Amino acid sequence: MQLPFLLLSLAATCLCRRGPLIVESAQEVLAPRPNELPSSDPDADQNLLSEHHDLLSLHKKLIEIESITGNEYDVGKWLAGYLESHGLTVEKQKVAEKRFNILAYPGKERKTKVLVTSHIDTVPPYWPYQVNHTTSPTTIWGRGSVDAKACVAAQTIAVLNLLSNPPSTTTLSTTSPPSLSLLFVVGEETTGDGMMHFSSSRPHDYPAVVFGEPTEGKLCAGHKGILGFAIHVRGKAAHSGYPWLGLSANNVLVEALSLLLKLENDLPSSKKFGSSTLNIGKMTGGVAANVVAESASASFAIRIAAGEPSVIKSMIQDTLSPLQHAVASRDGELEIEWTQDGYAPVNIDTDIPGFDTVTVNYGTDVPNLKGPGKRYLYGPGSIFVAHSDHEHLEVGELEKAVGDYEKIITEVLAKVDGAGEGKGKAADVVEDFWRSHEDEEESVVADFWKAHEGPEKSVVDDFWKAHETPVVSEFWRAH
Repeated sequence: MQLPFLLLSLAATCLCRRGPLIVESAQEVLAPRPNELPSSDPDADQNLLSEHHDLLSLHKKLIEIESITGNEYDVGKWLAGYLESHGLTVEKQKVAEKRFNILAYPGKERKTKVLVTSHIDTVPPYWPYQVNHTTSPTTIWGRGSVDAKACVAAQTIAVLNLLSNPPSTTTLSTTSPPSLSLLFVVGEETTGDGMMHFSSSRPHDYPAVVFGEPTEGKLCAGHKGILGFAIHVRGKAAHSGYPWLGLSANNVLVEALSLLLKLENDLPSSKKFGSSTLNIGKMTGGVAANVVAESASASFAIRIAAGEPSVIKSMIQDTLSPLQHAVASRDGELEIEWTQDGYAPVNIDTDIPGFDTVTVNYGTDVPNLKGPGKRYLYGPGSIFVAHSDHEHLEVGELEKAVGDYEKIITEVLAKVDGAGEGKGKAADVVEDFWRSHEDEEESVVADFWKAHEGPEKSVVDDFWKAHETPVVSEFWRAH
């Protein structure tokens, strides 16, 4: 078997890539702070907290409690107590040993109209809380300061504000608290097990859900899908002076990497999300320089811009199949392991006036919560500093997020409460869908149809006359 030696170009390609951080295990690590961050000023910190006590004190406490994925118990216990102290009914939903989600709501009604949610876990390593007063505006640093404890703090304060002072400018009743609940989950940064566990036992299908992730204060119109997989190669060990007596698993792995990097150019793309990307997250192989490597492996994450994970799986299998047969003919093995089921690109609602919109390349818990309701995604801070050693946000961003969440939640409650029955409601459903998905494939429209068969034929006919396109023409004829 001849190996195209593309090590140099492969290394250059990998170095030039920007891919997602895949967290494989929770570690409690305290690494050095960036050199540019000055020492904390206790007096200035106290003055800042005094000016914005509820929000910044909550945010500070959340950051101070390390909660790397798998180690969320302490922050969950503290946050549950905080919510109880503010009069909410709190449920701790066990996900695993010493790991639980928090569901909080006023009174006894679990089946609220709107669910507001984010996650309490973070990626490693842990960075302590610190305020930088030397910059203007003032910034808050620390692990989770953006992703996603800023969302947790802002959502909590916004919901508590709305429960204590129900909005009077909408159809909402001012004589009873708004129908709201808070959900803070574990495990979002790795497998999404917290939200998936909640989804499987959710009180009901929520008419609307407001998710929290860093979106720079914009409403997110959607994010890419993801597919995770690994390649494991079994070769045959030998003395490096006589490599023909063995089969180098490292050589096989490098050839597989070369094939996959070429495949990346052929992965599906879309107008909305751009190109699908392949990230080589981790590589291991061999035991010593003078030994032909007996085993090697690599892990990958594909951010999907269009199409279904099953289609991309087939592309990967077809690409690697000849190499698999060649390796098998020499008594070796190349195995593809699908490390997660994956999901297609996720479209998210943005029908709230007064907000800019954005699409993002990272994954969220949005697809992990099942149900037919509307989905919104918003949060303070930038993803470009999340997961980094310089994670931080401006105090003003955090303050603004509280008001923005209040506006989003109020608008969503009004939509849920004011939704009409029959034709008017159905027309809104179809119209909202089309505005958000007019660039998508026929399969997406088909999925929509399956979920919304209720609208009367006259409603769909009216929609059809106004929005006929080739994509929908094919869909319409088939359905």
